[in-house]
Amino acid sequence: MPSDLLTPSRYSIHDLATLASVPTRTVRFYIAQGLIDRPHGAKRGAWYEERHLQQLLLIRRWTDAGLSLERVRELQAGSPEEAPPRPIKPGMVEVWSRISLADGVEIQVEPGRAGMTPEQVRAFIQDVTAAYRRVREPGSSSH
Repeated sequence: MPSDLLTPSRYSIHDLATLASVPTRTVRFYIAQGLIDRPHGAKRGAWYEERHLQQLLLIRRWTDAGLSLERVRELQAGSPEEAPPRPIKPGMVEVWSRISLADGVEIQVEPGRAGMTPEQVRAFIQDVTAAYRRVREPGSSSH
């Protein structure tokens, strides 16, 4: 069975948003910002292709990893993905995760600046938590 029969070649904005797990207003915002190509057609007859879905999923991957839309725009323009995030400027907003390991012990992480995916952040926290427990064990020579 040809693959084009398994997946539609055209998506409505609702279908596109559902497939990418984002609100339709986010799709419209990304289009207005030039992050996603404009749809084919206009108004209620507008439709999207697989490339639109791939653009949207890539933006989601980058923003879920903590990258700003400014950084996403740079990556789309050809800036290497491995390039370090731009330095923080006055007035810029960053979202940091604050993880409490125990009373008085916490870790702060900004995944985008650290170059970490959400999975890497989770693995890092698990490893640090395990190390903290080892250090706190009675008879540990580390304290």
